[in-house]
Amino acid sequence: MPYFATMQGRLVPPEGGRFQCFPRERWRDEFALAAEAGLDAIEWIFDVYGEDANPLATDDGVAEMRDLCAKTGVAVRSLCADFFMDQPFLRTAQTKRAALIEKMRWLLSRCNRMGIGRVVVPFVDQSRIDNDEEKNDVLSILRSLLPAAENTQVELHLETSLAPQPFAALLERCAHPLLRVNYDSGNSSSLGYRPAEEFAAYGPRIGSVHIKDRVRGGGTVPLGAGDADLPTVFRGLAEMKYSGDYVLQIARPESGKELPWIAQNRAWIAGQIEQAVLSTL
Repeated sequence: MPYFATMQGRLVPPEGGRFQCFPRERWRDEFALAAEAGLDAIEWIFDVYGEDANPLATDDGVAEMRDLCAKTGVAVRSLCADFFMDQPFLRTAQTKRAALIEKMRWLLSRCNRMGIGRVVVPFVDQSRIDNDEEKNDVLSILRSLLPAAENTQVELHLETSLAPQPFAALLERCAHPLLRVNYDSGNSSSLGYRPAEEFAAYGPRIGSVHIKDRVRGGGTVPLGAGDADLPTVFRGLAEMKYSGDYVLQIARPESGKELPWIAQNRAWIAGQIEQAVLSTL
């Protein structure tokens, strides 16, 4: 059976007009809502906006999170480190970069405390990798983080805007079992990448999947309304026997209609995955 999660904040109205952020006011509510929507998990967010209110940062907060997981049956086993979108590792002073690396080490320790097994590290948009020098910088950053990943046994899942072959070449330079790929169907469609080429380049390194749709060169739209070749995505994942999580990072509905929207999209994705699996038998 596929394992379905939602990106945190998608089951409640957006706060302060933010499309994606830690929901400071209603993070507790999302556990019961996720269970009602038929979801297995929530992908937690750690960002600058919610940093001082995020329960992951304290032992009492982690205990409350664990209690809500136990009561609802909804797990938290992944985290999206949007903090490093707000404050990118790249194009910054060495002293600032060193502080950010130390922040990530701390975050890995907090994930270990909660039982979170993977962190999505974003290198897209303002944190994108632009050139060969920055690829070298990323490799240096990752090599600084991998000992902490080993100590905590938390995987690092890279989300990048690199084209398939350059991304595969970067991964080959750091072939560590705890370093995986986060595949985002919407980001790929926005950049005009073909799923078959992506999977051929680095398919075995994919450890997690974000499901959304975007128009080429544009923003997120409802599933099926953009340029994401979702049938090919699901079929390719089925052919690789992908068994990781599917995290719904879909377009937002009208405020107040989040729960039925998530439930509807979860059901549609489940049907698409079932068809894809059957097509490989």
